[in-house]
Amino acid sequence: MLDDFLIRAALAGLGVALAAAPLGCFVVWRRMAYFGEATAHAAILGVALALSLSLPVLPMILTAALIMASAVSALTGRGYAMDTVLGVMAHSALAIGLVAVALMADVRLDLMAFLFGDILAVTRSDLLVIWAGAALVLTLMSWRWSALLAATLNPDLARASGVNPRREEFAMTLALAIVVAVAIKVVGVLLIAALLVIPAAAARPLVRTPEAMAVGATLIGMGSVLGGLWGALMLDTPTGPSIVCVAAFLFSAATAAGALLRKS
Repeated sequence: MLDDFLIRAALAGLGVALAAAPLGCFVVWRRMAYFGEATAHAAILGVALALSLSLPVLPMILTAALIMASAVSALTGRGYAMDTVLGVMAHSALAIGLVAVALMADVRLDLMAFLFGDILAVTRSDLLVIWAGAALVLTLMSWRWSALLAATLNPDLARASGVNPRREEFAMTLALAIVVAVAIKVVGVLLIAALLVIPAAAARPLVRTPEAMAVGATLIGMGSVLGGLWGALMLDTPTGPSIVCVAAFLFSAATAAGALLRKS
């Protein structure tokens, strides 16, 4: 069954949606959409380091994403606003990574696949990595859900309850790095933040509890993947951007539905 590239693509997309949905809820609640984008941009720098050092790509992407997140946390509050630090770090990491790859004359690399994804080229080994990463993220989110929620809603109250907000922030950063590493094959560096934020934002006006929002975001993410694959097949359009377009359409529909529910 897995010889069919469309089935492999669908399974890969569903795995990424499962990993991104609960994490995307925290990204939306914490207003950290740009933080996710900065972490994703660091992935290109990780790819460049992996190629230059002849190391596996996935561990280097994880390392680069974690270094980016740590650097942002260290610089924030030292005379720079969060959005300023994120702007500098995100674009610098992407630019340095692209320049480094361009300087490797002996390496042939399809940058478009890394920037916009190549879900139709997913292999069985890629599927294993994606679903292993999704399982790891879901396990981490399930384990730390209550603590993460407390640290997100009220850090001071969380400290009084024995929860360390910095530790929970690191757990979220680790989960974000894993999602970036497994999603780069599906939607690419430039669209990972969209897959994190849009399904969660779409679910928000339709639900009343955090858990329901996570479930709703998962369903919307999965629907975006399947709808984007179908649209790309019918219209012969790029698959990664097609998935994000479907997610954007679902966000618009959910926003309209939420407005109607509030009026009724």
